[in-house]
Parts: sequence; structure tokens; C-alpha cells
Amino acid sequence: MPGSDKETDLTERIEAFLSDLKRGGSGTGPLRGSAETARETTALLRRITAQARWSSAGDLMEIIRKEGRRMAAAQPSETTVGNMIRRVLKIIREEYARSRGSSEETDQQESLHKLLTSGGLSEENFRLHFAPLKANVIEAINELLTELEGTTDNIAMQALEHIHSNEVIMTIGRSRTVEAFLKDAARKRKFHVIVAECAPFCQGHEMATSLSKAGIETTVIADAAIFAVMSRVNKVIIGTQTVLANGGLRAVNGTHTLALAAKHHSTPLIVCAPMFKLSPQFPNEEDTFHKFVSPHEVLPFTEGEILSKVNVHCPVFDYVPPELITLFISNIGGHAPSYIYRLMSELYHPEDHEL
Repeated sequence: MPGSDKETDLTERIEAFLSDLKRGGSGTGPLRGSAETARETTALLRRITAQARWSSAGDLMEIIRKEGRRMAAAQPSETTVGNMIRRVLKIIREEYARSRGSSEETDQQESLHKLLTSGGLSEENFRLHFAPLKANVIEAINELLTELEGTTDNIAMQALEHIHSNEVIMTIGRSRTVEAFLKDAARKRKFHVIVAECAPFCQGHEMATSLSKAGIETTVIADAAIFAVMSRVNKVIIGTQTVLANGGLRAVNGTHTLALAAKHHSTPLIVCAPMFKLSPQFPNEEDTFHKFVSPHEVLPFTEGEILSKVNVHCPVFDYVPPELITLFISNIGGHAPSYIYRLMSELYHPEDHEL
């Protein structure tokens, strides 16, 4: 039966994606960028929408939530997966509202009144069957994929507004978005980049090599020298792993040190973060926030005598509070940290914050 073949193929795709996520996060598999993960998640959700069996928006949302929970659990530190699932759920809500002849905006505006009276758009309202819903949802997901394809370019295009000639820019580790941002500015401006090496993984070395190949004057410094060098720096430009709901960051380890040093010297801190990194998570959700890896880079196993006497924690991420950030640059423009809550309400539906 062709129907069962399709379902088997879909199940295999989902399982392959889950094992990829698990491997990529453990350090044994290919370490993919967030942008690639976002695109793969969205493409898989499009396939689920096209091939799974469902008759109403409610059924489809249940299927996507169920698979979404599995995907998010496979790699809790990769928040991009959960963010894309929420985006797709919001798309389904909007397309359903459009099919019904009402718009999502009016539903949101009336929400306070509805909360007090009926309780807003409840799950029962998603049970009506509309024939063109599948095609409309797939088309909207295709638009989302097109947006994801161009995020890095859209951020890089804004580089000349922020980077001026003869400036000294500091960054930490390796962010593909920041790399593209600096390279774009280097086409017309001459500036100097200082890269903190971001021990123990030292991705800053890769970043510096890549920038110097593009003809940008680059210096690598140890993380301990950040504060000493900061007085010479005009701007700090960093990437992040996640932008949290309060406007704070979950970024690579060492970023908090960098942000505090920048604040002390009143140096502007600019964060290049595409919209798919915006998460409705808060920093107090401890279990998913922290991720620890093997400390063998810091303290190799050959130091057996010391190892038996100490516990070594090697966290991957730092939390950076919103008051240390000057500006976010996303693919739709620049925003202050206080504006994040507004973007959150535009991208995700409040009922989807918890999958």
C-alpha cells in the first residue's frame, strides 16, 4: 500500500533526524550550525504536514506537538528545534483562522475580553475541516524556509551601518553569523578585529584564520586578557546560541566575562542573532539551560593523581543578562533587549510556549 510506505518513510526520516540531533550534541557526530538545524527541522515538519494522516488543524497540531516534544527532548540544549516547531504551530493557527474567515490579530486583540468570558480560541475550534488547509500550511512553511535561507545575508547587509573605518572590534569564539557580518563590512571598510580564543574549545582560532584569509587584520587573545584589552575596543560584536524571553542570552562560555568588561568600559555590545534563535524560555529553567562536557581539554586524563581528588565542571554556555546588551541585530533589523517580548508575541502563540 502506497499510504503505509509513505508513513514508514516519514517515520524513518524522523528517527534519522532524532539520532542526528543526539549525535551532534554529544560531540561525536557532525557539529551543525543552528541555521542548518532550523532548516532541517522546518523541512521535516513540512514533510509531516504533507504525509501524515490528519483531517483538521487540531489533529495536525497534535501530531506536530507529539513529534516536536520528541525532537526537543533529543537535544534539549538546541532550542532552535523547539522554536521552529512553535513557528509552525503559529502558522497552522493563522491559516486555520484565515480559512474560518477571522484573522489571528483580531483574536489576539480580543483575548483579554475572551479570557474573562469564554477562554479564547480553544482546541475545539480547530476541529472544523477545510479542504485547502493543507496546501495553505505547506505554502506558509515554504515561505518560512525561504526566510531561513536568507537570515545570515539579511544580518550581514546591515554591517556597514554599525562598523566604521579604523574601528577596533572584539568578538569571542566562532559564530558564522558574526563572521559573515564582519566579512561583509570588510568589503568597504578597514578595521581591526580582536578575537578571544574561547577556551577550552578555542574556536576563536578558526574564526581568526577565516577572517585573516578574507583580508581583515585580526589578533587572537587569551580569554584572561579580555579586560586588559577592552579599553582599546570601540565595539563588541558577538553571536549567541539562544536569545531568551527576557532579552538575555545563552551564549558560548566566556561571553559573560566579555559583556561585563564591555559594560565597565561603556563599550557597546552588539548581538547578531537571527529570529529563529528567539526562544520563549527563561533563564531559571535550569535543567535545559546548562550543558556540561568532558573537561579533558582543561585537565587531561594523564593528570591521574589530581583527577582522583577534584571534581571538574566544564560548562558550554554562559548566561548574559539583558542589561549588559546594547543592541540586537536580527534579520528584520535592530532591536533593544526590552523589545524582545514584542517579537516573541509576533512569532509564537502564548499557548505554544509549552510544547
